[in-house]
Amino acid sequence: MYTAHPDRYADMPYRRTGRSGLKLPALSLGLWHNFGPDRPVETQRAILRRAFDLGVTHFDLANNYGPPPGSAESALGAALKADFAPYRDELVVSTKAGYLMWPGPYGEWGSRKYLLSSLDQSLSRMGLEYVDIFYSHRPDPDTPLEETMGALHTAVQQGKALYVGVSNYSPEQTREAARILAGLGTPLLIHQPRYSMLDRRPETSGLLDALDELETGSIAYSPLEQGLLTGRYLDGIPEDSRAASDSPFLDSDAVTGELVGKLRALNDIAGSRGQSLAQMALAWVLREGRVTSALVGASSPQQLEDSVAAVRNLDFGADELARIDEIVTK
Repeated sequence: MYTAHPDRYADMPYRRTGRSGLKLPALSLGLWHNFGPDRPVETQRAILRRAFDLGVTHFDLANNYGPPPGSAESALGAALKADFAPYRDELVVSTKAGYLMWPGPYGEWGSRKYLLSSLDQSLSRMGLEYVDIFYSHRPDPDTPLEETMGALHTAVQQGKALYVGVSNYSPEQTREAARILAGLGTPLLIHQPRYSMLDRRPETSGLLDALDELETGSIAYSPLEQGLLTGRYLDGIPEDSRAASDSPFLDSDAVTGELVGKLRALNDIAGSRGQSLAQMALAWVLREGRVTSALVGASSPQQLEDSVAAVRNLDFGADELARIDEIVTK
């Protein structure tokens, strides 16, 4: 029988999400990979237990996480029943809908029919009455934004979600989504963009500025750039890496000699800070407090512990930030 560590809240910083009352841990656990039937169940449960013991109270999912789609939610549901039933009120569980889940015209995108049907399926897989955050995973070019946001509002009105968010929305779409939701009486809690030292689009597009104006929180996914910022690629492409496996998320052609040189230079800065490259990359995303939380994945409890250690040093000097910018943008 799992009993949570009594000091689980001692070291993890918690940040208020926008202007809401909800606080998220600086690091949240994403179940995008490593939570499907191809992974040992005990390893999955050990990662979740270790995360909670370290103060990681937020588990982030989507309906299509696995593989196969839906299996990550099913895996979490089993762990919630076995280990976390006494701690449900200490957890933030989020899920999303937007990508393909079943065949036919109602199995993806942003219609009211799809979003609310998908949420019901997600709740069933996880064995929950509600999720804490329900996201529109991507904007739908063919569905009025009023319909998509109206579906999120309905989820809250039905008691199936406490808060709502969006992911992969442009600054303009985010502003309009927030306006529509405000009119309905359901605030836009959070935006989940892709953001890392190597992917600055939330800065360059004005998304972070828009979120500041809207007083909306943010949670960054892929802060380690699909593993490029873990230090595994300092000597090229390892045989067992994502880039070597023809992953759709990381093309081996992207791992050029120029990129490896940049990674090595960044690793030198991390070493001078007493951090691994991965820890510095996470700290960089969390610098200045503009990002509420950063999502990390884990294939083992030890990997998770290494990521969580990043919170010990989230401060950067101006010279460090300038040097990082110089390396990445040259």
